[in-house]
Amino acid sequence: MKERVIKFKSINVAFTDEGQGKAVVFLHGFLGAKEVWTKFSKELSKTQRVITIDLLGHGNTECLSYVHTMEEMAEAVEAVLNHLKLRKYFLIGHSMGGYVSLAMAENNPDNIKGLVMFHSSANSDGEQKKKDRTRLAKIVKRNSEIFINEAVPNLFNLNYKPYKRGVDQIKKIALNTSKQGIVAALEGMKNRLDREIVLKFAPYPILYIVGKEDNVLPYKELVEQAKVSEKGSCLLLDKVGHMGFVESEKETYLAIKKFVVEN
Repeated sequence: MKERVIKFKSINVAFTDEGQGKAVVFLHGFLGAKEVWTKFSKELSKTQRVITIDLLGHGNTECLSYVHTMEEMAEAVEAVLNHLKLRKYFLIGHSMGGYVSLAMAENNPDNIKGLVMFHSSANSDGEQKKKDRTRLAKIVKRNSEIFINEAVPNLFNLNYKPYKRGVDQIKKIALNTSKQGIVAALEGMKNRLDREIVLKFAPYPILYIVGKEDNVLPYKELVEQAKVSEKGSCLLLDKVGHMGFVESEKETYLAIKKFVVEN
């Protein structure tokens, strides 16, 4: 995939744009980058137009400030889509990418053809989670490599299968994320709004992809959340943690492809 760059405010935002057909926008999660979607993009771009974007402070997109709110991340994504003159698109948001997708959906619901919440939640952080993010930000400031080496394996269900190759791949991407980018994202996620009401009034279909062994988000809450929207559905993955696009690559890819084709 050939990387492209646009200016957003004072920084560079990196993205790719491949294929023709319905526009499908992939947004990675915390510590990720557009490269996590390489396999999905390679296949899906044979029949659809696929856009992958590095969110603020991740991949090759620069930091805008010391706190990257979900709204600012959404603005950067919208800047890319406006540059590409896209008015209608599917949003596929993994974890933090889902939070950003909901911020976009709140502002421009008519632009969205469908939303995939990929191991993600519409709820804001509880008080304990907020304290945890503050604690993690302090660890990152001291030594981001130690944080990444501990955080990334926890995203996988290592009890079922040692996804060593997947863990190493995600670690490599995460280690390219600057301290400022990591801390700014933690602060942004900590202060994000609860957007369950966006689901309730969504005029477009919503697919939740949920891992039963997710250590980050309780799967039962997400299954219930998927029912909030009249057009909501849920794919529940056995033996899968928070990284379904690695842990259950074929099943999740086919689910997204089907969602896009049918809507």
